[in-house]
Amino acid sequence: MLPYSLLPEPPPEPLLMPLNQRWTLTVVTTVAALVAAPAHAQRHNQVVELLAAKKPIFGLYAPANPRRRPGTEAPANAGPDKTQAQLAADALGYTGADYIFDGTMEGNFDAGYSTFTEFVKGLASGGSLKRSHPLMVKTPEIAANPALARERIAKQLNLGVHGIVFVDVQSAAEVKMGLDMMRFQSQGGTRPDDVGGAPAMWGMNEKTYKEKADLWPLNPKGELVNWTIVESKEGLAKIREIAAVKGIGVLFPGAGTLRGVFSSTDASGKRVFDEAGWEAAIQSVLAACKEFNVPCGYPAGLNDIEMRMKQGFSVFVIGWGEPGMKTVELGRKLAGR
Repeated sequence: MLPYSLLPEPPPEPLLMPLNQRWTLTVVTTVAALVAAPAHAQRHNQVVELLAAKKPIFGLYAPANPRRRPGTEAPANAGPDKTQAQLAADALGYTGADYIFDGTMEGNFDAGYSTFTEFVKGLASGGSLKRSHPLMVKTPEIAANPALARERIAKQLNLGVHGIVFVDVQSAAEVKMGLDMMRFQSQGGTRPDDVGGAPAMWGMNEKTYKEKADLWPLNPKGELVNWTIVESKEGLAKIREIAAVKGIGVLFPGAGTLRGVFSSTDASGKRVFDEAGWEAAIQSVLAACKEFNVPCGYPAGLNDIEMRMKQGFSVFVIGWGEPGMKTVELGRKLAGR
């Protein structure tokens, strides 16, 4: 037998507590930990959570059937078009991206809205808009017809989307008007009180939805976010005024559209691309983002995402498909996420 001095000491007193006292201590400790947890950990919209944490964000366009010119047949190996439910299942099956991006309503709103509604139904049947799949959608230009723009934005929000993307913005006043359209009247905006199916898609009742569906960062607890795109020389001329508007979540240069803006036709009829002017326009948007402390976005690909991240862009819209998924993986690796 070991000498008494070498025998193990008795366990500390808490382990000898009666069972009911130990259970109480565990509950109190757990509750205290939950109370101490950061508020953003409970956010519904992880895009807002990542923006608030100043972390790089990577999203993919919603999957879609290949575009074909009217009257042309699909390639023999293309296979049949997928239904919106099948495309939604594809989107839900990939969890590497931080959000799903849709731009189909920018050109023809009614046709795009009808198709997108079916896509959302497919997401719902697959488990509603899960936290890992926030929806960001383009809305047509606001300034041309504000009353129609307000109606369209309300319809998009009522589907349960998490962010509205303003295109071809040309003034600060236009942005402010659009931001008001994203906020309920009770929150100082112009959005109608009707909420459609949004609460169900977010997995909450109408009261809770109305509390959460406000604009971040104007409301630090808000779960909706605005992205604004500048893609014209008129908008570039006022980029500092636009970037200074409180309530913009992310500011983008419309790189694709700007490529056309900075292209011209020479005397021989050949298209000439002013690459230096195009890049200067992109950098002017980035400079305004840095000056006014607004996250800056870019439509990146596998070949340029590392360069754009080093320049200071932090929110990326990437094409769907294998190259896009590789781009997301590279971006996350570079960001340490």
